[in-house]
Amino acid sequence: MEEFGVLALPFLGTSLGAAMVFCLREKMNFRLEKFLLGFASGVMIAASVWSLLIPALEMAEEQGGNAWFPAAAGFLLGVGFLLLLDMVVPHLDRENARPEGMKTGFQKTTMLMLAVTLHNLPEGMAVGVTLAGAMLENTGMTMTGALALALGIAIQNFPEGAIISMPLRSTGVSRIKAFWYGVLSGAVEPVGALVTLLLAEQVVRILPGLLAFAAGAMIYVVVDELIPEAQAGDHTNIGTIGAAVGFVLMMVLDVAT
Repeated sequence: MEEFGVLALPFLGTSLGAAMVFCLREKMNFRLEKFLLGFASGVMIAASVWSLLIPALEMAEEQGGNAWFPAAAGFLLGVGFLLLLDMVVPHLDRENARPEGMKTGFQKTTMLMLAVTLHNLPEGMAVGVTLAGAMLENTGMTMTGALALALGIAIQNFPEGAIISMPLRSTGVSRIKAFWYGVLSGAVEPVGALVTLLLAEQVVRILPGLLAFAAGAMIYVVVDELIPEAQAGDHTNIGTIGAAVGFVLMMVLDVAT
């Protein structure tokens, strides 16, 4: 039961954030949005380092051979995987008027939801592979560490859920529909986590590579989407402050547990 709670935490964070569409004004404060985008970036960078890359290096070293190779290869494959999805899956980023990916007849709201779903996928993968490491023997990973990662991503997903659902109101979508779009965008997280968890249990030897793969996918999202949005326009220092706060919070959650 504890494992299912860890898997569900990030999705719960997204859903609670999406529910803010019922409480806040139709448009989020510009400065607050900058801070939250930076905050999400900081959390994901810290999680990639302390919860994924460092354990991957340590685990590979214990297995023997070149400790850096599985981490480097997995990281680059994770970046390439998200790059491929970005090129193939039709989606529309909030700051981009032109749809990306394959051409389709999807509505704007569907394209926006697919964009956020792409960003949520690596977070689910990260939780799944970390949880798998905690459940397996002789990996050096703990259930407490997996819980810390899931909690950190859930905290990051709360403002992200609001950033997803609230802009949909400006496109004419009702509050209820905007909420459900936000919820559905986060549904990929427990699914991705469960699939990754099942795969990781079958391939213990490449678990370091899977950890680094999830890290690469998360960093791709940060560099390609979150940081550019946080640094666009005025008040870029607010996004920088948010990134620092998010980074320190996730680092403390991981190191202190």
